[in-house]
Amino acid sequence: MSEIPAKATESTDPLDGARTEAADDAVAHVRPGEPPSGDAMWQSSPPGSIYDYIKVASFSIGPDGLVEQWSLRAEQLFGIPARHAVGMDPIEAFIDPDLRAQGQRKMAEILDGREWTGVVPFRVPPSAADGECGREGLAEVYVMPTRTEEGEKAAVCIVVDVRTLRSIETDLAASQAIFGQSPFGFVLIDPDLRVRRVNYRFASLFGGSPDDHRGKGVHDYLPRPEAERVTATLRRVLETGDSITDMHVTGFLPGSDERRHWSINLYRVRSGSGRPIGIAWLGTDITARRAAAREAAAARRNLALLNEAGARIGNSLDLETTARELLDVVVPGFCDLATVDLYQGLLAGDETPPGLADGSAELRRVAFASAVSDAPFIGSGDPVSVGAVHHYPFNSPCADALRTARPQYIPAEEGGLVQSTLAVPMVAHDTVVGLAQFARTKGSEPFGDRDRDLAVELAARAAVCIDNARLYRREHERALILQRSLLPPGDPVASGLDIACRYLPGNSSADRPSEVGGDWFDVIELPGHRTALVVGDVMGRGLRAAVAMGELRSAVRTLALLDLEPAEVLSALDEIARGLGAPGGVQQATRAARRPREADLLEVYLATCVYAVYDSVTRRCTFANAGHLPPVLVEPGEDALMLDVPPGMPLGVGGEPFEEVEVELPEGALLALYTDGLVESRDHPLDEGLQAFVGALTDPSAPLEDVCDHVLNTLDTHHGEDDIALLMARVQGLPADSVGDWTLPREPRSVGKAREYARGQLLSWGLEPLVDTTELLVSELVTNALRYGEGDIRLRLLLDRTLVCEVWDSGLVQPRRRRARDTDEGGRGLQLVGLLSAAWGSRRTPRGKTVWFELPLPDGQNGMVDPAEALLSLF
Repeated sequence: MSEIPAKATESTDPLDGARTEAADDAVAHVRPGEPPSGDAMWQSSPPGSIYDYIKVASFSIGPDGLVEQWSLRAEQLFGIPARHAVGMDPIEAFIDPDLRAQGQRKMAEILDGREWTGVVPFRVPPSAADGECGREGLAEVYVMPTRTEEGEKAAVCIVVDVRTLRSIETDLAASQAIFGQSPFGFVLIDPDLRVRRVNYRFASLFGGSPDDHRGKGVHDYLPRPEAERVTATLRRVLETGDSITDMHVTGFLPGSDERRHWSINLYRVRSGSGRPIGIAWLGTDITARRAAAREAAAARRNLALLNEAGARIGNSLDLETTARELLDVVVPGFCDLATVDLYQGLLAGDETPPGLADGSAELRRVAFASAVSDAPFIGSGDPVSVGAVHHYPFNSPCADALRTARPQYIPAEEGGLVQSTLAVPMVAHDTVVGLAQFARTKGSEPFGDRDRDLAVELAARAAVCIDNARLYRREHERALILQRSLLPPGDPVASGLDIACRYLPGNSSADRPSEVGGDWFDVIELPGHRTALVVGDVMGRGLRAAVAMGELRSAVRTLALLDLEPAEVLSALDEIARGLGAPGGVQQATRAARRPREADLLEVYLATCVYAVYDSVTRRCTFANAGHLPPVLVEPGEDALMLDVPPGMPLGVGGEPFEEVEVELPEGALLALYTDGLVESRDHPLDEGLQAFVGALTDPSAPLEDVCDHVLNTLDTHHGEDDIALLMARVQGLPADSVGDWTLPREPRSVGKAREYARGQLLSWGLEPLVDTTELLVSELVTNALRYGEGDIRLRLLLDRTLVCEVWDSGLVQPRRRRARDTDEGGRGLQLVGLLSAAWGSRRTPRGKTVWFELPLPDGQNGMVDPAEALLSLF
């Protein structure tokens, strides 16, 4: 290059090839009372001028061409302190060696009095501060000739950093791009919260040109409540400098009633000196996004509601519970109030719901739920309480919904709490079983089409569960009726025993909801104030097991009335149980047992049973066991123990005899018979359950009902895997003064003696009304024992709830009652016994037989039979 241009705003000579980027500028504030440091020297006073953004420095050159004065800004721009810069040759210090000759010629021209402007590349000399040495830059220099006090020629140089200028040009271009090309609304707000500038996007939404919005406030664009909220936020951003991201604002565009939603970002804008000069507002219209988000949220909510309904509705096979489960799901997640009405006929157990064609059949309100109040619907006629039976008028929307099986919108009434109601029929298997109503109160969003579809789906799911519950209730009630009809009715009563019992049917499984078990117990009164206690369990479940249990129980009662020994009763039951699985009954089973085993085995019914006979006079109890769990005995003051009764084979196996065990029970002892459901479950093995049961019987003196409840509460009786039967008896033997026992010789005068003994005993008991009848009947039985019996005769009178008279002898021939002809002189003795007594009979004993009769006590309720009339009736 031959010379540096005399005047230029941008260099066009080869010196431009020597340009490099200058260092980044920094901005710092000057605090009062502190010396300026760093970029603080660039701050002017007052702030806010262009010099806050561009770097401008000055220095002067003396007549000798050396630096004579060096400003603070020059020190900041070049990084050379004044003590080093003064006296320095600027050409030698800053210009590249290749360009120094040309620089010297320009210096000479300047000192000759010529002005000059141009762009000069420079390099910071080694005398600069740390980090500045060797830095290259590009400066635009303006040189103005001056004179010293002596009149010598000098110069003043104004230097501007070219890189900073071009950065400002870039920033201005970017700013114009944001305002002019941004697809988002951009607003610059001044410290007075007035609009300073808006871009074309913002102006296109709110009308007018960008200049028309200058000076407006937030209240000119937003409704008052929203404008106040945004104004408070703007003040907070201006004061704290904290930016706001994704703030949602709601408003309306000019000339439109459609509510719009915007997402705005706010941040404080500062000048080059750091002074806040306003707030930048960047807004995006999110109305469509909000609508899509609402739709997605509604879809997710509906899906979650359906999932919750699937998980919570139908867990119970109970009609009312299922209806309440539906309302628990929909309130308050779907609606504010809800009711469920079911057809009254369905609840009553009818085979099919009795819905009339006009939709006005009787319904019962089975469930109600509210998130806002406990009162029924307002504006829907008279309030209907839960449990009340009602019907809807023919022309009502609810009746129309029941009639057409389609949901109906119910219009809201003026002044009511409800603003939107859906009446949805509950349809299961093409049958309407009831009506569900869903209501939303004022302030909630009204029901839409999507809500209607969801309500129909929820009601349909609940309807199917309710219909299943109806079918289960019907089948289960039938099974329970059958099962309970085979158990003893009411509370059993026995002579010399205090009885308490419990029966808990097992919970039905999901795949077999109506099955019942084969557990049973029985208390059978026997002659002579004796009692038979029976507990059994037919293996398996279902109606077949219940029917087999009923047959075995009937057989036990029949065999017990024959007054057989316990072992004989079980042997006969074993034959009967084997006959239950044979097509021809017991006889066919007996014949089949004599033939070789065939390939097709008959169906086998197995059962366990314990049979005990208790005598209240001797307090002795005889046990026989057919594969059942052992009885438990608790004597007063002693720990409970399991009686050692030999467990024979279960009923239905056959081939093995049963053994008997006789135990004397002390007064006040507690006897417990039970089935395996009480002591065995999947989680508790049998041995553990037996020990727990024995440990639970700690207080035998407590009332028996309390003992039963304590046992059931202590043991794991809620597993529901099997039926539970528990029979408990406390021993209360007959007092000695309630027994009269005499032995009579085998001679005719013993008849008169027997009458005397009977009369004396009855008078001592205060039973004078029974004396004549008893004397007559005792005379007949003792006479028969003398005529047809053997050995000594024993007379025994027993007083408890009834009067029992027994005549014992050693003969084995049982008396047989026959009807005497009119011409017969005898044969009417047993007929007379049958007429005058409440019951009579005979039983075998180990050493003969016993003939007995029973008379009710004269309590004023049971009328006594007149012996004279009875005698006359025989002829």
